[in-house]
Amino acid sequence: MGRVYALANQKGGVGKTTTAVNLGAYLADAGKRVLLVDVDPQGNATSSLGVDKSALMRSTYEVLIGAEPVANAVTLTAWIGLDLLPSTPNLAGAEVEMVEMAGREMRLRRALDAVRARYDYILIDTPPSLGMLTLNALTASDGVLIPVQCEYLPLEGLSQLLHTIELVRQNLNPDLVVRGLVMTMYDARTNLARQVVDEVRAHFPSTVFHSVIPRSIKLGEAPSYGEPIISYSPDSSGGRAYAALCQELLQED
Repeated sequence: MGRVYALANQKGGVGKTTTAVNLGAYLADAGKRVLLVDVDPQGNATSSLGVDKSALMRSTYEVLIGAEPVANAVTLTAWIGLDLLPSTPNLAGAEVEMVEMAGREMRLRRALDAVRARYDYILIDTPPSLGMLTLNALTASDGVLIPVQCEYLPLEGLSQLLHTIELVRQNLNPDLVVRGLVMTMYDARTNLARQVVDEVRAHFPSTVFHSVIPRSIKLGEAPSYGEPIISYSPDSSGGRAYAALCQELLQED
């Protein structure tokens, strides 16, 4: 049975999608069968893998409202071992439609149960909010990977996210754990970035990954070419960092 991890942080721009896409690509390169699930209506993970959202007939939206099983909506990517459950803008309406549905918090979990045995890892990229879509992702997951930008403001929302995770654990998914915090957008030239990393590691000594993701022009460019960093620029600082994060995750799992 594969592991299911949600990439979550209600603050936008902290590297959730970048981490989901690139960690998924490196896990697939390591021989793992990976499904990347895009539950963000913006669909950035979908376009980052070169998939045209406007041409999709089935997506996460159809899965969540019960119109299609996951197997029918999964699309192959250009990278062997990396499959995608894509997102389209239609997904924005799912939060409203799901409000009156029975078991609304469990819909993604039940959908993924049908394909979980096919994959070693299922990574869920969530929207920058703590709404119904993120709640579904947390309920469906074994653990949460939390990207944390190396600045002070992103730290302010961390306690709120951890509180939400605890509520999900108490009420919906007792097995949910914080799998780890991933420090992102690290700029070694600034004292602030180093201070933030030190502070987070002091507060969560056993939960922060050793691998730190740097600010990287190549990481920013890769999505515009529809490629993960492993094929766009594997020798860049960002490429090496995500390769290290992948190995760290595999060793600890």
